[in-house]
Amino acid sequence: MSEEKSAESAEPQTESHDPAVPEAYASFMRTGWGDRDLDLPRAGVAASAAARRTALAEAFPGERLVLPAGTYKVRANDTDYRFRPDTAHAYYSGNLTSDAVLVVEDGDAVLYARPRSSRETDEFFRDRQYGELWAGRRPSLKEISDSLGVETRHIDSLASDLAGTTKTRVHRGVSSAVDGLVTGDEQRDAELARVASEQRLVKDAWEVAELQAACDATTLGFTDVVADWENAVRYGERWIEGTFFRRARTMGNDIGYDSIVGGGRHATTLHWIENSGPITPGEMVLLDMGVEGTNLYTADVTRTIPVDGTYTPLQRELYELVLQAQDAGMAAVKPGAAFSDVHAASMRVLALGLEERGLLPVSAEEALLPDSRVYARWTLHGTSHMLGMDVHDCGMAAPESYARGTLAAGMVLTVEPGLYFQEDDLLVPEELRGIGIRIEDDVLVTESGHQNLSAALPRASADVEAWMAEHRR
Repeated sequence: MSEEKSAESAEPQTESHDPAVPEAYASFMRTGWGDRDLDLPRAGVAASAAARRTALAEAFPGERLVLPAGTYKVRANDTDYRFRPDTAHAYYSGNLTSDAVLVVEDGDAVLYARPRSSRETDEFFRDRQYGELWAGRRPSLKEISDSLGVETRHIDSLASDLAGTTKTRVHRGVSSAVDGLVTGDEQRDAELARVASEQRLVKDAWEVAELQAACDATTLGFTDVVADWENAVRYGERWIEGTFFRRARTMGNDIGYDSIVGGGRHATTLHWIENSGPITPGEMVLLDMGVEGTNLYTADVTRTIPVDGTYTPLQRELYELVLQAQDAGMAAVKPGAAFSDVHAASMRVLALGLEERGLLPVSAEEALLPDSRVYARWTLHGTSHMLGMDVHDCGMAAPESYARGTLAAGMVLTVEPGLYFQEDDLLVPEELRGIGIRIEDDVLVTESGHQNLSAALPRASADVEAWMAEHRR
């Protein structure tokens, strides 16, 4: 293998500025080490992952399915981003270590993994990427197998094990090394990606609990931000970003996506992740942030809050309009409803509100027609997306199963309407220019309707003000 180098034969990854390693030093380092296996408990996801593998195999009988975790991605020169496995690999295996590959065939599964550094080579004390003394102890093959309940083999045996004539599909684009081991069939591999996405659409009870925990941690992160509001105002958007990140790293794996902290006019940029602006009294700040849990399920929550702790009359009026739109969207979330119904319900409220304020060039009814949609100048985006291990989950699912599909119990989606008046928009009154408002919650479809997993974070304007007054120092 090339990208994920062989653990047995490759030279340690070192840098030009590393000191020389004389043979005497290397020989000395290879001796005198104790060894022990970690007694790892069975991973909470193990049983679910096994059932998922069975379902995946049943979708492709008689075929071999290859799902790599991926490897490290370079951030700059010789430094990498912290590793995060490919979602499909983690979903079907539970494995979170780099350079692993899951192979599923006729109901059987083998996880090919790169285990801890051997003391028989220099890797453990010289290799910056995999060496135990550089990057920390990787689990052994036995430890991985015991924890995940799946047969585990050394990654160096993958190439030979994949040889043969068995019909094989690869989850491509994750690992160039794995992609190179199997002759590609674009249509066949795309079907594997589609099925892997669609099987994640409905969450089981364990997954819902993971999402609930991520939402609860996110609520604490928002509260951390408000509790340190004096510094937020003093230092600006980046202080808020850093405050929330601390909570995400403490209670989860990471942030689920780059936090959006849009003070004032920055709130009108949908994915404002530069977070370099001020937090200015008299304005609002849009906070779109989510904690990714230790098993990679992420929250995705947005609140737009007043810097002064109290909305101005205009801010409150616009905020309540967006809240009414969100309420309408949430009311549309129920089994059997079309996914698009959520967006349609929210947009109707916003279009009528824009009409009432004299902003539309046509009636709200005409603006809502598919061949018009002129109201979208001020709403811009869809109201919902699926949520799970990816913040925009199930992205390869067929439109008939997702965007043009129907909701089912166990699905989790966001409901996040917004209003955005750009600072240079001459078609709106000057007092609206530079105002952006979004309210977003994570909603579970239940057998009887829906449940707001992020309901602990206040939504109504009066409740937001009371929450800020309670927690601001």
